Amino acid sequence: MRSPYGLNILDDCVACPVREEHLFCNLPLPVVQKLNDIKSTAIYPKSAVLFIEGQRPRGVFVLCTGKAKLSTSSSEGKTIITKISEPGDVLGLNATVSNHPYEVTAEMIEPGQANFISRESLLQFLKDHGEVALRVAEQLSRNYYVAYEEIRTLGLATSPAEKFAKLLLTWESEKSNGNEQIRLTLTHEEIAEMIGTTRETVSRLFSDFKKKQLVQIKGSMLLIRNKPGLEKLVHS
Repeated sequence: MRSPYGLNILDDCVACPVREEHLFCNLPLPVVQKLNDIKSTAIYPKSAVLFIEGQRPRGVFVLCTGKAKLSTSSSEGKTIITKISEPGDVLGLNATVSNHPYEVTAEMIEPGQANFISRESLLQFLKDHGEVALRVAEQLSRNYYVAYEEIRTLGLATSPAEKFAKLLLTWESEKSNGNEQIRLTLTHEEIAEMIGTTRETVSRLFSDFKKKQLVQIKGSMLLIRNKPGLEKLVHS
């Protein structure tokens, strides 16, 4: 079934053609069938907000297609993007399991599908399926280390250029489609929110990196031309 955004709606987790090694995707068939019974499916447009920082946890969102940005804001209004979530990610897991308010805001940066599982249904699901509960514990541990690395990136990097170079190297390492190019889905403002700087600084860094032939940009596609040069910036 196709949605108004041209997406294929994945109603049935059992028949999903893109089940991979993600938290709630590659599970034994009976477990996937139970998961299919407790989730509800919705298609979200770009800029749709799944949940808001400080909101009581209603449950988790399993991202099936599209991307979402997770961000946190200070009382002065400064925003930092903590992660760009990809299909297969489970959003709101920490808050839902701990019953603490959502620590970030989740907003779609492109149209996509997310399956919602209420907190009550999720907790009962974990009680009934110990193997899934173990996976959740492992995921929560990974979330901790990712947060730790983000703090290191923002706190220990000495310059915006170093932070920007590290972000580009992270994107390059996450490519899984065999394509050397990286599709830029974020605005300069959003990239600035990821590395704790300004939009003007990010625009200047793009220009500087192109002049130094560290990267090449064609439209929305970015190609890293000099990976050792970026690595030198990070370790300088």
